[in-house]
Amino acid sequence: MPEITSNAEHFLNLIRKNRRGKFKIYIGMSAGVGKTFRMLQEAQTLLRNGVDVMIGYIETHNRKETHELLEGLPVLPRRKLFYKGKELEEFDVQAVINLHPEVVIVDELAHSNIEGSKNEKRWQDVIEILDAGINVISAVNIQHIESLNSAVKEITGVDVAERIPDSVLQQADEVVNIDLTADELITRLKEGKIYSPDKIEVSLKNFFQSERILQLRELALKEVAGQVERKIETELPRNTHLKTERFMACISSNHEIAKKVIRKTARLASYYNSKWYVLYVQTPNESGDKIGLALQRHLINNFKLAAELGAEIIKIKNKNIAKGILEASVDQHITTICIGKPHLTLWNIIVSTPVFNQLLNKLSESDIDIVILA
Repeated sequence: MPEITSNAEHFLNLIRKNRRGKFKIYIGMSAGVGKTFRMLQEAQTLLRNGVDVMIGYIETHNRKETHELLEGLPVLPRRKLFYKGKELEEFDVQAVINLHPEVVIVDELAHSNIEGSKNEKRWQDVIEILDAGINVISAVNIQHIESLNSAVKEITGVDVAERIPDSVLQQADEVVNIDLTADELITRLKEGKIYSPDKIEVSLKNFFQSERILQLRELALKEVAGQVERKIETELPRNTHLKTERFMACISSNHEIAKKVIRKTARLASYYNSKWYVLYVQTPNESGDKIGLALQRHLINNFKLAAELGAEIIKIKNKNIAKGILEASVDQHITTICIGKPHLTLWNIIVSTPVFNQLLNKLSESDIDIVILA
């Protein structure tokens, strides 16, 4: 009976997968590289070839050459709603589902919807549309990818608020990088093709510096290359007998360190297209009545972040953290344990315990690696 149920569920998943819309994402290193322009070019090509294509939501930012590409394309009216006494416009996801075009263009994937909308984020709107069997073409900048948040902040000094989980990119059937050199992008800025004249000088002194652009460009190129590699591995398995990687991020209630470990482990798991876990070992000193509400809230937020990035959360109680890690690693068949820098609190607790040598020996016997994340 369990085998019959399993086969039925597998067949149902195949049906759902075939009914789901195809998803294409244009990705770039920054505003102004031409993502929206390229999406509209593709929409015009689809329209000429008799495809039922619709503009669900687009932001031309008053760029003349981009705005001209809207000519002749059916544009979905935006939903109007009031928020804090102002009339605002938002993407009408339900109208798209009702009209059910063959392809819909939805710009600014990382956008946060107005409070009171059906979904909190636009990427959630897009997932809903895909599940309804409609094909979607969308766009996002590299700085909006959740697991790259820390790296982007180091490069730009900006903590980007609007972010999408890496799992959204992984659901894409096609990811296309829109690439420009730093010089080309700066030239476009100076020519007024990105921002209005009053913003050009400020932009040149801040975000649009060659060094920053080059670093973001490298992130974008690596991300798209990684997506292509994962697709090849998934659809064209090279060697099915190779060991399947399983990562485990070990965190404590130190929320800043935990956040970094979670994001970097997510990147590793994404690169290897592997299952991963976040482990929190609660010691008696970190029981609910011994740590403050603020720390508890940060811990919950980190669990939420990890879940959004695709991790399975494991919470256990053990007075010996090292022993807890060892037991969880064996239970989940972990191949790589990810932990913070040696000077961090969690590491200090581990190395100060008698079971540490036992942990290392056991991990060595089990062929489990330990990765120290900066």
